[in-house]
Amino acid sequence: MKVKILWKLVVGFVLIAVLLGAGLYYFGTKIASDRIMDEIAEQIENSGEAEQIKQQINRNPELKQLVEEGANADTSSLPFTTKEEATRELVKKFSPGELKNIQSTVQGGLTEEKKQELIQTLESKLTEEEIQALKVLAYKELNK
Repeated sequence: MKVKILWKLVVGFVLIAVLLGAGLYYFGTKIASDRIMDEIAEQIENSGEAEQIKQQINRNPELKQLVEEGANADTSSLPFTTKEEATRELVKKFSPGELKNIQSTVQGGLTEEKKQELIQTLESKLTEEEIQALKVLAYKELNK
């Protein structure tokens, strides 16, 4: 009898721990992605980089074509459709160090070698659908 009660307590504690862990994971990644998104958006706005990024994309036919692929995409099948959802997904797939490295690579200007390295990094961690969703978001941001 005591074994049954003890067993139920153990199972109950394990179940509660799993539920708490899942909740912390979900809300933890949401909080982290929100912070990262706010920080990056603030940096871009304060430094005037948004306009520079738009100019770089418009001057580079390859980048312009890549971003314009997002204009005609079927958004109903995309894994995410907002910047916040995209950030949350990127936070799950990339470490903070990797994200900072990508950010510094893009900020320093993209040589052909850096572009290929960046593409390889993204393709190694993201699915085709996720890359397409990023193109859609980039297109929307550039054409606000």
